[in-house]
Amino acid sequence: MDSKKDRGQETENYTKITDVLLKSKTGEFDLESILFLKLRGLGIYDLGCIGDCINLERLDLSGNNITSLAPLASLRLLQVLNVSGNRITNLEAISHCHHLQSLNVAGNLISSIENLQCLLGLRKLENIRLKDCLYNFSNPVCKNISCRNIILEMFPNIKVVDGERVTGRGSDLYQLCRDIDDSLKGLYKNGSVAEIPDCKPWVEKGYWDLKRSNNAIIDEAYKQFNDVLHECKLLNNRASHVITQTERALSNTNPTKHYVL
Repeated sequence: MDSKKDRGQETENYTKITDVLLKSKTGEFDLESILFLKLRGLGIYDLGCIGDCINLERLDLSGNNITSLAPLASLRLLQVLNVSGNRITNLEAISHCHHLQSLNVAGNLISSIENLQCLLGLRKLENIRLKDCLYNFSNPVCKNISCRNIILEMFPNIKVVDGERVTGRGSDLYQLCRDIDDSLKGLYKNGSVAEIPDCKPWVEKGYWDLKRSNNAIIDEAYKQFNDVLHECKLLNNRASHVITQTERALSNTNPTKHYVL
């Protein structure tokens, strides 16, 4: 009975981030010494004193119940932030994290493109994720079919959107996969496969068959080549026979010497 009560109190403490929680998770006594922090899936509602970790560079708060990111405004050195799987509707606080390079807000309640306007001042932002098919995470704004293109226009420095590289090395492969997906979608109409026209052969029948030339000059050249090839084989056999005989003769004239110790 006591053990159940203890577990209940422990879970209740996790609903808010406290200095005790931060120190127990990181082993750091001074909150300003914390550079990396992972508080995934703890049922956190309130970010509490996390703003005191002013030197924080990487933060994972995914899978909680967070609705407000206000305390993150003081994390000016933050580079990587994962708040996927929460209940966030506003990203205004992140606009103060000028060193932010990667942002994952998949699985939240971001409703419109206007909610992303506050991030325009983040010049170092290169990676943004609003949906994650692997975890079935998304945002209401993702229902806008133009969302991806609008993001690319808003953030010219963006290199990765929703896990897909859009510029630089590897971007061509993602674009090729996207084009293939679009082509495959075109094969289906009303839940059934559209009729595909019969494929025509690239070349005429018999194109790859070897054809014997009627040209007498070419025929003669083939004959001479085969004669020379036959003579080469005979010479090779004779040479092998001579080499074998010579090796035997040398082995007979130079018997192996045995030394007695």
